[in-house]
Amino acid sequence: MSGRQKVLLGALAGLLVVLYAVAVGGGRHDRGDPTAGPGWLTRFGGDAGTVDPATVTVACVPPANEPSPSAEGVVVGFGTACRLRVADPGGLRSLVLRSAAPFVVTGPAPGDADVTVTDEVAPGGDGTAVAKVAVDGETEVVLRCPGGGGCVVTVARS
Repeated sequence: MSGRQKVLLGALAGLLVVLYAVAVGGGRHDRGDPTAGPGWLTRFGGDAGTVDPATVTVACVPPANEPSPSAEGVVVGFGTACRLRVADPGGLRSLVLRSAAPFVVTGPAPGDADVTVTDEVAPGGDGTAVAKVAVDGETEVVLRCPGGGGCVVTVARS
């Protein structure tokens, strides 16, 4: 190995040490906010938003009132169960469902996986139950109301 190669290798090793020290020592020392988005990185990630509530059709059992638009999205009231049909969003999106009461959501995993995911969603500290379902094509999501007493769920814009 020539002298020039040794100097270049030493400089590269020094640069790696400096970058490691900055990465370890220059970071934030808090746990972060899990509800916050990735910030400026979204410019590089493409359009990975939420499903437009207008692209969701609703069929509930027993027949319930028609879904009604609201400032947050589309409000769906049902007694026992409800089937949401999501039109193809053109990429990976999140179907956001919000309610003041507990509900159960069942839907297929995105991609080619042959897996069905079920989640029992309960209100958190702010009094809102939130479910986010990953959708990457035309799909059906089933909502159920625990106890069958009736639920109101909003298909939210975000």
